[in-house]
Amino acid sequence: MTEAELDPVIHSASRLRVVATLAALGTGDSIAFPRLQKLLDMTAGNLSTHLRRLEQAGYVTQTKTHEGRTPATYVELTTAGRHAFERYTQTLTALLKGAQP
Repeated sequence: MTEAELDPVIHSASRLRVVATLAALGTGDSIAFPRLQKLLDMTAGNLSTHLRRLEQAGYVTQTKTHEGRTPATYVELTTAGRHAFERYTQTLTALLKGAQP
């Protein structure tokens, strides 16, 4: 991927929304899956699919645990994911500036 190309993993509208939301959290902070699902207004299946793709790229981690007897999943943007999002926004900004008259 060249500097002028947008990261195809992040460029999907849904994944961009996921990464942007996670990037708003502090470094090392995570969010519960249901809370992320509600914020993004996505179905559990759709969100899971996009998280899986982001996880395969090394951009997010999912921690599965239990709160009492109830399973809980927490999602966090990795350092690589944070850097990828920064590169993505810088590239997009540069592309948009180049498109202006």
